[in-house]
Amino acid sequence: MNIKSFIKKLLGSWSQDKVATLSAGLSYYTIFSIGPLLVISIAIAGLFLDKNVVQDNLLEQIGNTFGKDPADQIKIMISNVKPSTHIISNIISTIILLFGASGFFGALQTGLNQIWGVAPKANSGLMGLIKSRFLSFTLVLGVGFLLLISLILSLVLSFISNYLLQFLPQLAILSYALNLFISLLGVTLLFALILKYIPDIELQWRDVWLGAFFTALLFTLGKLILGIYLSYSNLSKGYGAAGALILILVWIYYSAQILFTGAEFTKVLLLQKGKHIKPSDNAELISDELKKHKKK
Repeated sequence: MNIKSFIKKLLGSWSQDKVATLSAGLSYYTIFSIGPLLVISIAIAGLFLDKNVVQDNLLEQIGNTFGKDPADQIKIMISNVKPSTHIISNIISTIILLFGASGFFGALQTGLNQIWGVAPKANSGLMGLIKSRFLSFTLVLGVGFLLLISLILSLVLSFISNYLLQFLPQLAILSYALNLFISLLGVTLLFALILKYIPDIELQWRDVWLGAFFTALLFTLGKLILGIYLSYSNLSKGYGAAGALILILVWIYYSAQILFTGAEFTKVLLLQKGKHIKPSDNAELISDELKKHKKK
């Protein structure tokens, strides 16, 4: 494969699909979905672990990356959408939470479909909508279980690291590298699931792993760079009370850019290999360029 040609096509596809605009749209939906999504995720993980431990650990990780103010802002978001203890109100609140959280995945699916040049068939009707919403609800629950697995791994690694560091302090760097490696694997799996199951196309696992790893690598590097930048920046203080929200928006927008760029990477890589984009049963190709590629 010609790397120069690949990069040129990747940048061209990135520009043509308006990834920057798609990322801005997804960021908008994420702001309204992040509270419900985190509440549901914490509730699912809380079925197996103490909810307070789950929430505190999550907020600690957010605080370590973004700082105290954004973590406090996320905590307020979570507190504001907690369901009522009354049975009827609880049921209604849960339904609202599910729809709110699924809005993010609906926007994500629309963006990924645009990148892959597909769209739901016009005659998909009510069943297509139900199927799409069911997938969104399933992904919401899946995020909760991924949070649980991530938390368990984090707690186990933290326990092992703290135990070993009592006897061998020089293992601190190795411990940090191991945590980073485990985190990279977890994020790679998450992006692989997103790339394979959310867009309305049929992909094999072998088609998404390289793109998922590329996306996870950019995501992890961005997280490290952002953490270093924020440790020396007064961005949060400079904007007053809105500073924390701005930091969250910046990270969400960057993450959306990375995710959509990963999808572009996967698409261009498949096309470079001579493979065709095959829509799922309830979708159809709408990209003239991909239609021409299919006829070759």
